[in-house]
This record gives sequence, C-alpha cells and structure tokens, in this order.
Amino acid sequence: MFVRLSRRSVIAGAAIGTALAASFCVSPIANAQSGRPITIIVPYSPGSGPDILARFIGERLSQQRAQPVIVDNKSGASGSIGTQLVAHAAPDGLTLLMTPDPPLTTNLFLMKKPPYDPIKDFAPVSEVATGTLALVVHTSITAESAPAFVAYVKAHPGEINYATPGVGTPQHLMMEFFKNAAGIDVQHIPFKDAAGAVSNLVGGHVKAAFFPVHVALPLPRDKVRLIGVTSGQRLASAPQVPTLIEQGFPGFQGYIRFGVLAPAGTPPGLIEQYSSAIADIVRSPDATEKLRSQGLTAVGSTARDYAAAIASDLAMWRKVIADAHIAADN
Repeated sequence: MFVRLSRRSVIAGAAIGTALAASFCVSPIANAQSGRPITIIVPYSPGSGPDILARFIGERLSQQRAQPVIVDNKSGASGSIGTQLVAHAAPDGLTLLMTPDPPLTTNLFLMKKPPYDPIKDFAPVSEVATGTLALVVHTSITAESAPAFVAYVKAHPGEINYATPGVGTPQHLMMEFFKNAAGIDVQHIPFKDAAGAVSNLVGGHVKAAFFPVHVALPLPRDKVRLIGVTSGQRLASAPQVPTLIEQGFPGFQGYIRFGVLAPAGTPPGLIEQYSSAIADIVRSPDATEKLRSQGLTAVGSTARDYAAAIASDLAMWRKVIADAHIAADN
C-alpha cells in the first residue's frame, strides 16, 4: 500500500515469516533500527525510471523486513541534489539511494566543483538493472546498418545532426563515444527533454540519435530505423537488431546502470543484508518480467561487483568526455 505525502511515499510493511525474519536478524544494528522507516532517495522526479524501480524494490523490501520504506524524490542538478543528500546522511542503514549512473560517473566530469565523491562518499549495495541504448536513424538516411550509417555520414560531411535530451546526458555521451569509435563527425542538437529529441527525430528535423531501447522500439518504422544496440549481446526485446560490437565496433558497449547505494561508513553487515535482499527481489520471475517491460535487464549484483562497475564506468566516461572536449558548466 502506498500513502502519498507530498513528494514522499510510504510503503507499508507486511508481516514476515519466521524463517525470513531470522535471516534478517544477523546484525544487532538492524534489530535496533527495525521499527524505524527506511528512506530511499531518488534524485529524479516521480514517474522516472529510477523512481519506478525504487517503489517496486521498496515495496518488496518493506514486506521482507516488516519495516516501512519511504521513497523520497529529490530531483535537480542532473541528479546531484538528491545524491548529495545521501552522501551526507547518517550511515545507519536507514537512508539509501536509488539512481542511474550519471550522478556517480559522468556528473563528476561535467561539474567544476562536484558536491560529493562518488567513490569515497558511498557504499555500493547492488546494481539493480541495466538499460541499453539503440542507435536510431531517420529513414531519409539510406542506411540499414551501423557501418552503412558511418559511410553515409562520411559521404555527407557537415550535413548530419543528432538529437539528445541535453548536454551531458547518456544519449549525448553515447553518441560522442560512437563518433570517436567510428571516426565520424555529426552535429549535436540538444533539446530540453527526451520528448523534444524524439519528436524531432521522427519528424526528420534531426537525422540520428541514441535512445533507450524501450523508447526506440515503439517509434513508427516508416519514420525511424533501429540499426544497433549498445549491449554486449542482442536483446530478447529486439533480437532483430544487431549489437554495435558485432557490426565491427569492438569494445563499443555501454549501459545506463541503475543501482542502490548507502552512505559511506554504513556497517558491512547491513550492506550485505540489503545486497542479498535486493538481488532476490530483482531476480524473481515477476520482477525480471517487469523490468523487461520497462526496457531494462535485471542484475541484482553483489556490492563488490557494483563497486567495480562504477569504477570502470568512471574511467570510460572520463575519457569520452575528455576526447569530446565537453566542458564543465558549473
């Protein structure tokens, strides 16, 4: 049951079975906090991808722990406002962060004075899911594949542009990544939001874009064409679309990662409890299907693996942003 309090939602806890209750009574700290609510801060607006994930996980977590879970949206500054709140929260296991990776990776290189350190200020809990992007072109471009698109761009120097929801977004950085890998130059046209980018591509005002797969798939096929995905393997939701790796761009792989983190200093026992619980939640058949319907792939990683993924993404996006000469803006 959800009770909306302004921009906060309380997910009421449910009774817990004896065996499951025992599995969560390892830590005395957890026992001491069991009657107090857990707050999951989402640094984006209600209805966004991380918000949907937080509410789904929060509901299941509340049932497992017989403990209320609050989902609190603190949007602004490309996710940095809510992320900063968690970085400075008490490390008592009562405050968690649900976020995609930009506040932990790309924002660091797009801000002159980041208000937190993505490595030192957080304890990764679990990577929940990954989202894949698709390279999409307008059908006025006679390209049926990524190599054909590259050839088309090279044959029309200075003529091809691409749409994004704004500077520094995953869509922008993924195209800059691809431009460097393919040795092409296409002009960036940033819009105020995703809707503007989509409508202008469909209308033919821009000629290409990277969109999340669940955004790209419903677009009219007489207007746009999906010619590649950024995942390591073809997707079950779009098996007909080849990966960019298999089309001759080795190493070209990128995701939007969604994960849960706690403030640095949160007891390892609590991190382990949360990591195990979240993995069980997102790997369940109904969760896997729910995530797939949102264009996401369930992960449910260990804390160690999620920390390694964040470190790897930091290194990758640092290079992409430096190579593209994208300057910090504040």
